[in-house]
Amino acid sequence: MFRLTMPKMTKQQGGGGVADMAGQAPRRRADARRNERALLEAAAAVFVTSGVEAPVRDIAARAGVGVGTVYRHFPTRADLVVAVYRHQVEACAEAGATCLASAATPYAALARWIDLFVDLLVTKHGLAAALRSDSAHFDALHSYFLDRLVPVCTQLLDAAAGSGEIGSDLEAYELMRGVGNLCIGADSDPRYDARRLVELLIAGLRRPY
Repeated sequence: MFRLTMPKMTKQQGGGGVADMAGQAPRRRADARRNERALLEAAAAVFVTSGVEAPVRDIAARAGVGVGTVYRHFPTRADLVVAVYRHQVEACAEAGATCLASAATPYAALARWIDLFVDLLVTKHGLAAALRSDSAHFDALHSYFLDRLVPVCTQLLDAAAGSGEIGSDLEAYELMRGVGNLCIGADSDPRYDARRLVELLIAGLRRPY
């Protein structure tokens, strides 16, 4: 009769077990964050082209994951839309400085940032429907939206006015409100190109040379 015996592990072989497990945990968390970021970016892109009611399978396909993965991260559509919205607000806020640093002129930076802002508004306009009766939650997110983005838009407007490309009499809130109004209903009327109207608005800010 054979007796099975476990091979003895040397200190070098066995001593790293707990350390290996401890080292895997941060990697798993990092992988989860990357997966969530990929889902948010995929959902944002799908929302821009198809609206916030786009099928979850389209988002999963764009992110390269299964539908179950989407639901594990975001159990309801409202959860997903809110997460995408917050992700886009942060990306839009951070893009202000990037636009100023990389654009040829402050006015070009403003125009580039407003184009990103239009993408964000597509999600914002669908957010109320996704949250349905949760108006308090929507109001809190709207305050967050203004707190993060009005200062960024102000910085861009001040830079463009300082360069002499636009006048100095326009407030950031006014411009953002105007752009937002132009975008209302754009997802339900294929003949209405809100982005083109916004481009005309921004072009109208520029002083003639």
